[in-house]
Amino acid sequence: MECFGLVGLPNAGKSSLYNALTGGGALAAPYPFATKDPNIGVAKVPDDRLLKLSAMSNTKNIVHAAVQVVDIGGLVEGASQGEGLGNKFLANIREVDAIVYVLRAFKDDDVMGPNDPLEHLRIVEIELALADLETVEKSLNKVKKTARVDKGNQDEAALLQRAFDALADGKPLYRAGLSADDREALAPYFLLTNRRVLAVVNVGENELDTIPAMEERVRSELCPPGSPQEHEIEVLGMSVQIEAEAAQLDAADRAEMLEALGLGEGALTKMVRSAFHLLGLRTYFTTGEKETRAWTFHAGDKAPVCAGKIHSDIQRGFIRAEVIHWDELLELGSWNAAKDVGKVRSEGKEYEFVDGDVTDFRFNV
Repeated sequence: MECFGLVGLPNAGKSSLYNALTGGGALAAPYPFATKDPNIGVAKVPDDRLLKLSAMSNTKNIVHAAVQVVDIGGLVEGASQGEGLGNKFLANIREVDAIVYVLRAFKDDDVMGPNDPLEHLRIVEIELALADLETVEKSLNKVKKTARVDKGNQDEAALLQRAFDALADGKPLYRAGLSADDREALAPYFLLTNRRVLAVVNVGENELDTIPAMEERVRSELCPPGSPQEHEIEVLGMSVQIEAEAAQLDAADRAEMLEALGLGEGALTKMVRSAFHLLGLRTYFTTGEKETRAWTFHAGDKAPVCAGKIHSDIQRGFIRAEVIHWDELLELGSWNAAKDVGKVRSEGKEYEFVDGDVTDFRFNV
């Protein structure tokens, strides 16, 4: 299961956000390093499409898609040289697929540290870039030696040199102007700043009106309009405290609380969806009386690979996928009605699934 890691300075709200997302019991305390070892949990991906399909099929069981959430201990200035949790902290980040920066933008005299989200961002980015710089420097030295006798390694050396130059300037790789091909070629090095990023700007409970301005400040810093990384970085403002309190309520009371505050469905729902898509994940559905389920696949996956998400036997014996988009199915009212009017398509092995497809696989083993 793909996972995203919550990263930020101590007391930025990471553990409270983790608890809200997963229903976990991570210690959230107003002092540094309350989280020394990573907490790992699972967040359900809210999806109205799933609920509507379930209602159409009069389903007995509903299964949401999910992503793994890792609450990593607080990072401090000097972490790349071993300060705070140091190398242990950085090693934990290397295990995640995408990073969620939790940036503090609330004032509280009882909580240590700065309350400017750009100061939080500066420290986090520099520490991750410095850690990557060390990794790239070691790899570059090795590749340069082999490039002298193996001309095939010259392109790799040139790429590592571009990465080194950016990191030496304190620029994380996700906003260093590298091409998509360069970023992909650097993937085997597991660099911390070569991941997609979602920034959560955590405002105070009484400062909800500042969210648009705070989001814009961080967005302008991370991904100015027209920049190459504009579609790889997302910024979302919220009051983590409010979202955490709402998450403890049942569905009806939670909706009432969020609506009363003018927060609609709440930022937590938007955040999980954003993280899900940042990981390159998409959803297809199966639906019937027994179960309606959201299945996770990677953008670009073809039909047999998607079939294998259910069972390897279905992938091995794949014949075809019967497919219709979820909104078209809802409009027609049932699977049988859709088949009767010829709206269910028969797709073969080369079909790339689309987010929102509803399917029934035909297979033989």
